[in-house]
Amino acid sequence: MIQSMTGYGKATATFAGKKITIEIKSLNSKAMDLSTRIAPAYREKEIEIRNIIAKALERGKVDCSVYVEKDADEAATPINAALVENYYNQIKTIAETCHIPLPEDWFATLLRMPDVLTKNETQELDEEEWAVVKETLEEALEQLAAFRRQEGEALERKFNEKIGNIERLLKSIEPYEQERVGKIRERIVESLKKIPEAEYDKNRLEQELIYYIEKLDINEEKQRLANHLKYFRETMAQGSGQGKKLGFIAQEMGREINTTGSKSNHAEMQNIVVQMKDELEQIKEQVLNVM
Repeated sequence: MIQSMTGYGKATATFAGKKITIEIKSLNSKAMDLSTRIAPAYREKEIEIRNIIAKALERGKVDCSVYVEKDADEAATPINAALVENYYNQIKTIAETCHIPLPEDWFATLLRMPDVLTKNETQELDEEEWAVVKETLEEALEQLAAFRRQEGEALERKFNEKIGNIERLLKSIEPYEQERVGKIRERIVESLKKIPEAEYDKNRLEQELIYYIEKLDINEEKQRLANHLKYFRETMAQGSGQGKKLGFIAQEMGREINTTGSKSNHAEMQNIVVQMKDELEQIKEQVLNVM
């Protein structure tokens, strides 16, 4: 079964007072186009994260975000008590020496001093924590893959519907083909009758008519289009990774439909060709989303 390139996956985990959240979104793209937003604690593993995603998703415009939320106790910025006491003593000594009034709001003054509020963000990522992050990433990727499979089922149903419509339209051309041949012959003969002095060899005229009608014959185009429609279905049945091939087949289908239209020389046939083009255009639009 085919897969869509559109997908979304999200997974969360907890470790040592941290909530780890990973979100992955993907849209259609000709190649792998990966953007990442990774929490500082895990940036050393960015290349490995990218490799895991690229291997799992193959292609698409992918956006991956790794967030970390800490418990209130972990997240609070610690106050350097020793430094506060040191600043307090220094200010008090200078005030006494220089006869300067002491501050009325000690806390406001002391908390504005350099490095009183400090937070050391430099943390080493241990293997146990990385194993949790990796497992969460794989869970998010699995969710995204399930989303892609679900979207792929919807696309396959849509393609089968459109392929079926083109097949029915192609079959509906047949009654007009013989009618068209007769009308072409009648139109040429009537045109000759309007020129009384014109002399012509009836056998030669018949030969020319056959040659002209053969040039307008669309049997080959019909057969090739029918083969392409069949091949499109067979390719879908091969499963994931067939998006580009399906796109090429759709292009070939378009060539046969266009040639049929240029050869039709009949109003009803041309109307049918327009309807086939409309069905094919919808296939071409959606095939861009196929993995």
